[in-house]
Amino acid sequence: MSGTDARSRFDRRLLPVMVLGAVLNPINSSIVAVALVPIGRALDAPASQTAWLVSGLYLATSIGQPVVGRLVDVLGPRRLSLAGAVLIGLGGLIGTLAPNLPVLVVARVVLGLGTCAGYPAAMYLIRSEARRTGEESPQSVLTVLAVSSQTIAVVGPTLGGLLIGVGGWRATFAVNLPLAVVTFVLAWLRMPRGTITPPTAARPSYDLPGVALFSGTLIALLLFLMEPSLDDTWLLLLTVVLAVLFAVRELRASDPFLDVRVLGHSPALLATYLRQLLTGITAYSVLYGVTQWLQDGRGLSPSQAGALLLPLSGTALVVSALTGRRAEIRAKLVVGACAQLLGSMLLLLLDGATPVWFLVVLIVVFGVPQGLLNLGNQNAVYHQAEASRIASSAGLLRTGMYLGAIASSAAAGAFFGPSADTPGLHQLAWFLVVVSGLMTLLTLADRSLRAVGVRHDES
Repeated sequence: MSGTDARSRFDRRLLPVMVLGAVLNPINSSIVAVALVPIGRALDAPASQTAWLVSGLYLATSIGQPVVGRLVDVLGPRRLSLAGAVLIGLGGLIGTLAPNLPVLVVARVVLGLGTCAGYPAAMYLIRSEARRTGEESPQSVLTVLAVSSQTIAVVGPTLGGLLIGVGGWRATFAVNLPLAVVTFVLAWLRMPRGTITPPTAARPSYDLPGVALFSGTLIALLLFLMEPSLDDTWLLLLTVVLAVLFAVRELRASDPFLDVRVLGHSPALLATYLRQLLTGITAYSVLYGVTQWLQDGRGLSPSQAGALLLPLSGTALVVSALTGRRAEIRAKLVVGACAQLLGSMLLLLLDGATPVWFLVVLIVVFGVPQGLLNLGNQNAVYHQAEASRIASSAGLLRTGMYLGAIASSAAAGAFFGPSADTPGLHQLAWFLVVVSGLMTLLTLADRSLRAVGVRHDES
């Protein structure tokens, strides 16, 4: 192969560091699913308190993903990935040694912040390779990124069950120590220095007031969603006030953190973020709500509940492999949305005596959207976002997913009482029927999806 040919191809030596960085957040978000019950028993904490182990990480990542993503846009991926690896190691150490639940929540927040750089950095590297080679990066690279993240998110509970069986629930935190070391070494050795900003372009700045207002808006909203009540409606009012101030600030800033003008003129991108939010509500309700019911309502052990989710990851992997090379995304999103709706309806049939074979069928049905929706939404953002803001746009996509995760956690807390019983599961199922129905209608109504991928291939 000539030097010219080598320079014109995507540098696949970047794939390991891209994939590892991107999966660190999903693995930490899902591995705790089967650890909540053992942690609650060990620390004498009810489900309403252990839910903060989920919400704390998502609060940190919902804010941190676009914020760190913008830093990646400005400073490049290497420094942010190295700093993130250090935080991951610190969070893993704190969690391994934590004496009580509040310290565990701190560990989860630190892990959430540490894992914020991975996915935006990976999307940034895909775009930077396209600029370096003068050609769009292979569709297979985007597929590998999406498949690895969604597969790890689903395998996480299974891995968590195995770790708990071997070393107790603290092992779900300790696993981050070797992962942090490998991440740091790979980022140090393989990530390029600098940014993809053209030499003739002005160096982008970092809008600290915009970041502060954005963070305040999300914190107020997420605190309300985590424990919604009439007494806390002032948080919604605060959210609106901060959102207005944020919009005014960004409209006046010369180089805003989040260009609301672009979002205002890109309903397709806004629709993608909304689809991701709705996707997250259903997906994480399955990962957390259904997983808890399998233990409390169906009487399975953490290891058994985790193993039962393996068909979900297997189905997602097969579906992604079969469809990932096709750039067109509308059909993927439509089929995925319909599969979520079908799975939500099947949840209504579950009870304490449901046979295992039916549970496997249900999990397989939910595996189809796992293999289609995240891949479709990720590819949509890649084509819809500005090149100079690809990392922060990717971070906002993850924010949409984690807003959905927090909403699902709030829904589970509202529908489940002291334990995840069958009546509560059925109430959660009706909620998911509504959510997945909205997702299906939104996808069918979005005509812009017909051009995404098709237009790119023909250009």
